[in-house]
Amino acid sequence: MDDIARAAGVSRQTVYAHFPSREALLDAVVERAAAEVTAALDAAGLDEAPPAIALTRMLDAGWQAAARYPFLWHLPAVSPDEDAARHGPVLDRLTEVIRRGQDSGDFDPALPPTWLLTAALALGRAAEDEVKAGRMTIEEATHAVHHSFLRLFAMPDDPGSGDTRSRPLEQPGTVP
Repeated sequence: MDDIARAAGVSRQTVYAHFPSREALLDAVVERAAAEVTAALDAAGLDEAPPAIALTRMLDAGWQAAARYPFLWHLPAVSPDEDAARHGPVLDRLTEVIRRGQDSGDFDPALPPTWLLTAALALGRAAEDEVKAGRMTIEEATHAVHHSFLRLFAMPDDPGSGDTRSRPLEQPGTVP
């Protein structure tokens, strides 16, 4: 709290007057970062853009917030419910972009959108880990995630080859 007060040019007492604990202050920063990402996504024209462009715009919004608030990466892990609450609106939008891209033929329809979302999140976490470890800059990680996401969602090389990878997976309990 001393470091924060010093950086803000206020006394420690002033910080505590607004935030009764370190956790309350960090929660406020997380909320602010989430609001900034949400505002950036609202302004990004995701619904009008082709799916690959919408995906890139979403990634850019997230990485810009990550660059602005890198210390948030070092916070202790939260419960899955808290994580879903923090990221739910963004994840819903990403799922919609994936579905739209699959419906339009821009993204491979062979895998369920929920799987692609899970894989995409794992790629994002891997990039975050590389930045935290100092093996990549935020700019390098941004490029790597853009490239990896587009490859993850891309169409197979030869969708007409009869390869089962080019057909959507059957949902559990259905008959092909």
